[in-house]
Amino acid sequence: MSASLVRRPTEGAAIAAASRSRRTLPPVPVVLADLLAAYARGDRRGVNLCAHLAVRAAEGKVGEQ
Repeated sequence: MSASLVRRPTEGAAIAAASRSRRTLPPVPVVLADLLAAYARGDRRGVNLCAHLAVRAAEGKVGEQ
């Protein structure tokens, strides 16, 4: 039995593909709920991802304008 090679995009190709379309961000309360759930489960990577997503989702909605 031979293992077939799975083609994976490079980081540059993945970023280019993701930047071609505008993606809507979820509401901040949803992201914060996911952040708390990841923290409660001890998922450090999930906490990191949710924290960064919360900042992106809140961009332009906090502070003085």
